[in-house]
Amino acid sequence: MSNLASFAAGLVFGIGLLVSGMANPAKVIGFLDLAGAWDPSLALVMAGAVAVASVAFAVAARRTSTFMGTPLQLSASRAVDARLVLGSAAFGVGWGLAGFCPGPALVALGAASGDAAVFVGAMLGGMLLFELLERRAGRRPAAAHPA
Repeated sequence: MSNLASFAAGLVFGIGLLVSGMANPAKVIGFLDLAGAWDPSLALVMAGAVAVASVAFAVAARRTSTFMGTPLQLSASRAVDARLVLGSAAFGVGWGLAGFCPGPALVALGAASGDAAVFVGAMLGGMLLFELLERRAGRRPAAAHPA
């Protein structure tokens, strides 16, 4: 049942990204182009997403398990440190250059977009590099292999 709920949530999210235009890099770049032909339509999408997420996090903060009965694990950290700021900046630069962020890139990849394939490949490469650097710095143990 949990897999079905996850699939349904992902399907609704993906459809929302397509309908809102978030999976279209040209629309995203137009939104980010404040000095040119700015397209403010995605601001409404973002405002709606922030409103829904705010309610969801408020509800989640009072719970110990999900509605499906699995443990609910929210980050206890509230620190704004250099890692958070640099990660956020890297995300923003990547979004501005490519016109994709991870969710919409996966939706566009499903639509056989070559640009999305390049972005997803680079994203996976960046994730792998991050994991390797974290392990090297001793902040993350190597993945355990099943016996």
